[in-house]
Amino acid sequence: MNLLAELRQRFAVALESLEPGTAELADMVLPSQDGKFGDYQANCAMPLGKQLKQPPREVAQQLIDKLDLGEICEAPEIAGPGFINLTVRDAWLIGQLQSLVRDEQLGITPVTEPKTYVVDYSSPNVAKPMHVGHIRSTVIGAALCRVLKQLGHKVISDNHIGDWGTQFGMIIYGYKHFVDEDALAQAIVPELSRLYKLVSQLVDYHATRSKKIPELEQQIEDVAAQVEEKRAATNVDDDKLRKKAEKKLRQTEGQLAGLRGDLKDLQHKLATVDEDPTLSRLATEHPDIGAAVLAETAALHAGDPTNKALWERFLPACLEELNETYDRLRVTFDYTLGESFYHDQLPGVIESLEGAGLITESDGAKCIFLEGHEAPLIAQKQDGAFLYATTDLATVQYRVENWHPDVTLYVVDKRQSLHFEQLFETVRLWSHQSPQLRGVDLVHVSFGTVLGADGKPYKTRSGSAVGLTGLLDEAVERALRIVSENDDSREQPLLTDKDRQQVAKHIGIGAIKYADLAHNRTSDYVFSYDKMLAMSGNTATYMQYSYARVRSIFTKGDVDLSLLRSSETALSIELPHERALALALLQFSEALTRVASDYRPNHLTAYLFELASRYSSFFENCPVLKADSEALKQSRLLLCDLTARVIARGLELLGIETVERM
Repeated sequence: MNLLAELRQRFAVALESLEPGTAELADMVLPSQDGKFGDYQANCAMPLGKQLKQPPREVAQQLIDKLDLGEICEAPEIAGPGFINLTVRDAWLIGQLQSLVRDEQLGITPVTEPKTYVVDYSSPNVAKPMHVGHIRSTVIGAALCRVLKQLGHKVISDNHIGDWGTQFGMIIYGYKHFVDEDALAQAIVPELSRLYKLVSQLVDYHATRSKKIPELEQQIEDVAAQVEEKRAATNVDDDKLRKKAEKKLRQTEGQLAGLRGDLKDLQHKLATVDEDPTLSRLATEHPDIGAAVLAETAALHAGDPTNKALWERFLPACLEELNETYDRLRVTFDYTLGESFYHDQLPGVIESLEGAGLITESDGAKCIFLEGHEAPLIAQKQDGAFLYATTDLATVQYRVENWHPDVTLYVVDKRQSLHFEQLFETVRLWSHQSPQLRGVDLVHVSFGTVLGADGKPYKTRSGSAVGLTGLLDEAVERALRIVSENDDSREQPLLTDKDRQQVAKHIGIGAIKYADLAHNRTSDYVFSYDKMLAMSGNTATYMQYSYARVRSIFTKGDVDLSLLRSSETALSIELPHERALALALLQFSEALTRVASDYRPNHLTAYLFELASRYSSFFENCPVLKADSEALKQSRLLLCDLTARVIARGLELLGIETVERM
């Protein structure tokens, strides 16, 4: 049972009875932050009192008079200005726990009205290796899929890969001009990656020299002039005006310093090429490489036999490389429909948008101008090329027609927020002409950036994005050192070399995934192996250790779990630490509901950490194998078993494996 949902339902009935139209205030029933205020607390009497123009304490009492909590809670208490404190009855708590012992779902309550979700996540460009930036979308999306399924929803996962865009034009151009055939024959993906990086570097070099630096220099000149103007504005006698002017001056000086830093970075990029004889020669020999790459991409899209054959040759190897990474992360998809899948549908999308009156031509391009946005959503370029926005519109149309989702989640970097605002608004307007698009809920599940210790996006020393494969390798290597050191410190090591490797894999990869999921997804976070692999704090390593610690009790006590679970042992919660653990075990379903409510897996990591903390207090204060009686021992063993099962299930929903010994 989802206890919080049950309490809110009963409060909703009481609220509606007291004042029609106020049932939504039941959402103000929440778990108490401090045990001295009971197990749950309802704060709805304050806003209701304001609405009824009555003292909140009086309203709280009226609410209690209409409230039917039956056998669940003790008599509610009113505290402070009108808080209603609720304490769960021990007898009810024990009864619910007793039912969990034989419940494979561990009290997780399926939703009464399941929905169909499409979850669009990971979505890398296949023409280049996955990097650290892909970890967030991949693990957040996978966790949301598992949690939503666990709650009874139908979930369709789709990896909308970039397999048709400019990145393939770069590879095709690179193949035609720079390929090392021997390297390609030996290993396709590394050579394709080299070609992509080389062409990308040359394209960026020319764009930086011809456009980026001149534009930035002009911007610096303009801001420098603003600095002088604001400096002159500080020469006033009025202290208040001077301080205000000085503040504006500091802000503008900071902006100028940032721009000069950006210019320095761009100049460093140029120098990297200019000072390398090979790169410098290639840059000179390929002055129009940017336009040439676009031409190769356009030829691919037009069905050019040579380019299409290269695409068909290279794509399978790229997909195989991606799948190897997904296997390591234990991530799977129901569908992998890339941009190429929708290419033939794009002209029809443009025709439909034109029929809906949404297309306006601007400088030869077909654009969608949206209220509140200065720049339009470009559906088709002047040269006839489609953009990924067009593909996204075709994707929405396809999913609606074939999968009929109630909700589509896009698990994508927050830096794409503007794109999704425009996409969703376009779909809303398009739905006036295409009724099948009406009613679908499109949600951008945004997330922050993975940062390095310097507070900037996490990169290698050379300035390139950190490869995901190398990231996972290093995490496993570090975990292996920790596991080996811990095991070697014992009088008699417990793990074989093979066991150590397996445990290190679970710990290392689990550490990276959990660290990402434990942060509020909209926040940036600093990547740190040391913090991720710490044996204390809210980390996967601590959670895996907590699970192994619980499991060790059964090994030490030679406990047959099947007999324990099938026995008629009566649970008891005589001590506060037992009760606190029991209540936490019943709140598992609540944690999953919170994850689904705002698509934030950190609700689940926070719950698991709290559960592990309560278990630690229970273990320190409530002897298990040396309990005062056999009945008490069996009861506490059942609490231990339930704790291990909930931790394991919670970690499983996050995509993290447990270990029996560490």
